[in-house]
Amino acid sequence: MSNYQIETKCVQSGWHPKKGEPRILPIYQSTTFKYDTSDQMGRLFDLEDNGYFYTRLQNPTNDTVAQKICDMEGGVAAMLTSSGQAANYYAVFNICEAGDHMICSSAVYGGTFNLFQATVKKQGISCTFVDPDASLEELAAAFQPNTKLLFAETLANPALVVLDIEKFAEAAHSHGVPLIVDNTFPTPVNCRPIAWGADIVTHSTTKYMDGHAMCVGGCIVDSGNFDWDQHKDKFPGLTSPDPTYHGIIYTEKFGKGAYITKATAQVMRDLGSIQSPQNAFLLNVGLETLHLRMARHCENAQKVAEYLDAHEKVAWVNYAGLAHNKYHALAEKYMPHGTCGVISFGLKGGRDVSVGFMDKLNLIAIVTHVADARTCVLHPASHTHRQMTDEQLKEAGVAPDLIRLSIGIEHADDIIADLEQAMEAV
Repeated sequence: MSNYQIETKCVQSGWHPKKGEPRILPIYQSTTFKYDTSDQMGRLFDLEDNGYFYTRLQNPTNDTVAQKICDMEGGVAAMLTSSGQAANYYAVFNICEAGDHMICSSAVYGGTFNLFQATVKKQGISCTFVDPDASLEELAAAFQPNTKLLFAETLANPALVVLDIEKFAEAAHSHGVPLIVDNTFPTPVNCRPIAWGADIVTHSTTKYMDGHAMCVGGCIVDSGNFDWDQHKDKFPGLTSPDPTYHGIIYTEKFGKGAYITKATAQVMRDLGSIQSPQNAFLLNVGLETLHLRMARHCENAQKVAEYLDAHEKVAWVNYAGLAHNKYHALAEKYMPHGTCGVISFGLKGGRDVSVGFMDKLNLIAIVTHVADARTCVLHPASHTHRQMTDEQLKEAGVAPDLIRLSIGIEHADDIIADLEQAMEAV
């Protein structure tokens, strides 16, 4: 499907039924798959043949949806995970082990920050956080001899920093490591990081891709562009024999599919955060309308951002669609058709006023979720980022008064009316 536009890929990629097969992707709700001989199954366990034998490793429904997302991102291989957190963890753990080091943008989702700052540290993987606006020279200073990757979000949650993908890709590649980016907020409809130099792309499919707050999920897409063999000493897991599969070398046996094959056959085998076929089916339904919904999210968000920007009770608004926004030029470069439906802003009077304002909303719900069809709101410092210190909040671009407003696909006038009545009450 590489020759088709993104709108067509949303609808048609992945499932290509043959004569007499279902037109709609089926749910292969089975843990196991039958074979006629022991040798047939044995070859699957040795990675000598392609096929399905246990859903924790592969499932036809999951693989079809992963292929659709892969087509949308312009990659060569992809896999689904049970959540976006699992996707980010697997993407890193697939090439990092105890004693290794990674670099991450400080402007990332609070759960991702905690994963890399605290949890992987317990496994012996250290992480240095860098300012996403740092110069190439400042980024270079963060690299160490044991650095294995550079990680960032294309559009940070909730700071809404627009990543200079080319700059981060240059920094990573000049030090012989891949750039991994989380592209959850823009989705491939609005940004395709691989085209700008990213090597691996992750997603929380729970957000816009699903679009209806029905199922949790994640995805990892490999561009196939990073040459692991050129840096053999850095990535022995991919370039040296795997004793758990009779000594196969992933790069030799699977070529451009080495990274995803290892993530599936080794990491998923041992850790098991697979997405259920039912959730993959629902995700596919969401993907079919992603291109339509993203356009409406961005259209509504632009109107709401302009309303907030002109309101006397609003202290500040952060939305890259506003011409005066710090990241407007980068957004025009990397996301010319819009960023996403998420806006951050603060009210005059500080944190307490912002929290009180949220309690007065009627149509707009206070929920942990973000980026679905319904408009919702959250106070990150009190909720998603409450485990972070004031200094860490500052580094992540999360002000104490920051309100994360996720604009849905309702009528913009109704969203604005609810905001207005809450403004009048504070």
